[in-house]
Amino acid sequence: MHCNHFTHTPTSRRSMLRSCAMGFGGVALSALMQDKSFGAPRGAKLGPLAPIQPHFPARAKNVIFLYMDGGPSQVDTFDYKPTLEKYHGQDPREVIGRITQTQFDNVGKILKNQWEFKQHGESGHWISSLFPHLAQEADELAIVKSMTSNFSEHTSANYFLHTGSGLQGRPSMGAWMGYGLGSESQDLPGFVVLNGGLIPPGGLDCFGSGFLPATYQGSIFLPNEHAIANVKPTEASPELQRNKLDLIRDLDLGILSEAEGEGQIDSAIENYETAFRMQSAVPELMDLSGESDATKAMYGMNADFKNTQTFGLQCLLARRLVERGVRFIELTCPGGSGDRWDQHNNLVDGHGKNCQAVDQPIAGLIKDLRRLGMLDETLIVWSGEFGRTPFAQGTNGRDHNPFGFTTWMAGGGVKGGSTVGMTDDFGYRAVEDVYEIHDLHATMLHLLGIEHTQSTFRFSGRDMRLTDVHGHIMHEIIA
Repeated sequence: MHCNHFTHTPTSRRSMLRSCAMGFGGVALSALMQDKSFGAPRGAKLGPLAPIQPHFPARAKNVIFLYMDGGPSQVDTFDYKPTLEKYHGQDPREVIGRITQTQFDNVGKILKNQWEFKQHGESGHWISSLFPHLAQEADELAIVKSMTSNFSEHTSANYFLHTGSGLQGRPSMGAWMGYGLGSESQDLPGFVVLNGGLIPPGGLDCFGSGFLPATYQGSIFLPNEHAIANVKPTEASPELQRNKLDLIRDLDLGILSEAEGEGQIDSAIENYETAFRMQSAVPELMDLSGESDATKAMYGMNADFKNTQTFGLQCLLARRLVERGVRFIELTCPGGSGDRWDQHNNLVDGHGKNCQAVDQPIAGLIKDLRRLGMLDETLIVWSGEFGRTPFAQGTNGRDHNPFGFTTWMAGGGVKGGSTVGMTDDFGYRAVEDVYEIHDLHATMLHLLGIEHTQSTFRFSGRDMRLTDVHGHIMHEIIA
């Protein structure tokens, strides 16, 4: 008797999609697979900026970090302390007690709140009259009143805020977030710094990639039509420039086998390709002709004060960068408002100008993201590197205070209208739910779906991470 033996071959998912429903599923899959934003498993090597699945479902996809360089005064902005009125003009050593030596060792009298405070929104957040526009968005804010820093001097405190270390050369938080998640933008860098005119003490190392590949470092954009120098193509035609890049890529790939650091060459190739794509993406980003006059006015771009216009443009560009999938955007303060938020004297004049520059633009950013349905997945973080003393430096300024200051977050999975932490009656030291910068970083990573203890990079014989051996998530402000 003759028998035929048949071998059954299992049908793959792709074969099934090609054969079912006239293959329409396969057509859709093929289109999606051409986009690096879809289907990349964690650890898949599709380029250093290819999107990576988070450790767990994320609440936020992007971060906008509003950096208030210099140290805003918490007791004049969001941490209302009526006790200062009661003891105004008295010696702080007699009413507060122990005073830690300040930067200039110039301890004046207790200095009352310089602006009127009122409660706003259903949350009842106390916000000073410095922020009339932002006060209207009080119920979107999750305010942390007990932040602390390990440093009281600008340069180290800036490094600490940005990198989790007071020493130069560590990767910035924006670089870590790009390393952990990649970017959904294929035509722009994953980490963009919109420089309003004031690079913080510590310089560009605040935005660097440190020991991470250079692909993850921050790219500095100016908020004007010439956002990046030399962004225009230098070749006579796109085809000629494409040919030149292909030649460079082939030469780089040709020496991969001889090079010790494959990752460095991969990063170089990726940077060339990103720069090529940016030649069309950046001019398109900066073209605001499609934005309505009402939108521009919402951001304060028609204000009389030039710095309001500048920061308004920065905030609008931040929204446009989020729309294009950029992972982390940092905004620095405009120049020309005095000495940043660093009023060792003339507090009223300096803080008044600083707030006038940023108040309406930040409120406009929150409103616009909410209008477009993007606020829930965009995390906004507002912070300086430390706060200021509740007593005067001289007669009309405030010195640095790292022992208790205020930061806030909005959107991106935080509990709007919430407050966590407390300083003492004078706003000098954090006394309840005390947090440090490592906790801020851990919370930001958590909202992005990254377990901060697992996002590591092997360097110098050790697994390094943004939060080092520290970091606790601030669950009280997570929705």
